[in-house]
Amino acid sequence: MNTMIKKASTSDSDTTPPDKHYFRFHTQHGHLAPVFGNDWFALKAEAFARFFGTPVFLAGQTILVALWISLNASGYTKFDVYPFILLNLAFSLQAAYAAPLILLAQTRQADRDKAHADADAQHREALAQASEQRQLLAAHHTDQLVALVEQNTALTELTQQMSRRIHDLTLEIHEHILREESNEGARNLGSAH
Repeated sequence: MNTMIKKASTSDSDTTPPDKHYFRFHTQHGHLAPVFGNDWFALKAEAFARFFGTPVFLAGQTILVALWISLNASGYTKFDVYPFILLNLAFSLQAAYAAPLILLAQTRQADRDKAHADADAQHREALAQASEQRQLLAAHHTDQLVALVEQNTALTELTQQMSRRIHDLTLEIHEHILREESNEGARNLGSAH
């Protein structure tokens, strides 16, 4: 995830396609990506703190403690005899370093989660605004389509009126021509008599 945040922060928003720039709201919180910082000690401390919660650590510690107790209790070594004071000292030392590292990791993780929640909220807000703009644009296009349909309806009615008027005028002209032909035919018959 750290590399994705770095990629998002170093990419140019003009050249990156919008579907590939999905961490753009997280870039301002990129400094929180490593829990303890970016230097060598911080990276090792984070790895150590993360290792405490793994099954490998718990199994390894259990085997080491069982081996320690069995070797010292059986009398094979007299390094740390019962009540195992050196073992208690080792556990105390481990707890003295593990607890602050784990608390620091939890604190930084909480900061990172809060920053990512803020970035996600900004992203959701941007999506809501984009959705609202799309709805307004769709409403505008719908209004334009309604206006075009109304204009088309008006033009269709005007075309029908003009077709009726042309039909009526054609009938009038036809009747007028027929009347003139019949009047001319009657004149021709009257002058022939």
